[in-house]
Amino acid sequence: MDAMESHHPRPTTSRGTQRLYIRLNTLHYLLSHLNSLDKTLVLGPRGNPTSQKRYSNSRKILGKSTSYFELARASMQGSIQHVAEVSAYRLIFLDTNAAFYESLYVFTVPESRIRPLLRILKQNLTLLGAILIDRAQPIAMKEVMKAAFDAYLMVLLAGGNNRTFYRSDYEMIDEDFDSLKRVFCTSGVGLIAEDEVNKEAEVVEGVIQLMGQSSEQLIEDFTTAACEKSGIGVPTSGRKLPMPPTTGRWNRSDPNTILRVLCHRNDRIANLFLKRTFQLPRRR
Repeated sequence: MDAMESHHPRPTTSRGTQRLYIRLNTLHYLLSHLNSLDKTLVLGPRGNPTSQKRYSNSRKILGKSTSYFELARASMQGSIQHVAEVSAYRLIFLDTNAAFYESLYVFTVPESRIRPLLRILKQNLTLLGAILIDRAQPIAMKEVMKAAFDAYLMVLLAGGNNRTFYRSDYEMIDEDFDSLKRVFCTSGVGLIAEDEVNKEAEVVEGVIQLMGQSSEQLIEDFTTAACEKSGIGVPTSGRKLPMPPTTGRWNRSDPNTILRVLCHRNDRIANLFLKRTFQLPRRR
């Protein structure tokens, strides 16, 4: 039984996340009926002069607006966006946490790669497609993709002491991320365009490219970026490098991001640089 479940894992989507999917359905249902009602009012009743006068006065109040429910529609669309985002981050960071952040690349990359996570993620996305109506699926899927890419960045850059990376791990990590991207390109025909997936993936791919650089190159890039960011200008020997703040917006040119790659790099050159520059303990 355990062996069968390992090959055909069950969805890990919690009841709370499923309730958010149902709320998305409800919001889309209300929005569609609001649009129908709005169209009826815009056309207006033709037989009743009193009604025509009343609707004519309403149109004057609306001014150039072509909708009686413009504010309500905007509020509802904002709610749809918010619920989709919350459900996506709940799915990835809570429901899938055990297979994602708690397991991926823990201790060694070759022994904890992404395949088990992808099996569970596909099951969760299948359930998402089964619960959500067609109109609600594209935005929900897009938000799950964004949450998954954010979680992947956290694994690479904020993975804690249980994760260390060799430069030679770069190719496996790059291959794994390509597999993660393909899940969103193929889950639901036409839900997310491939160009959109690639655009959203640019930041993660930039970080993965950093992981493929030598420690010497990373140190050089970090020194330059840290000095420019702090206003020091051109780095000079003997000048103490500033510790870059965490901006929360990781990318391959951000000094904090480069430093995080160095902190997770398991080699002698990176260890020596971190010890001499910031008195950080060496990796074991």
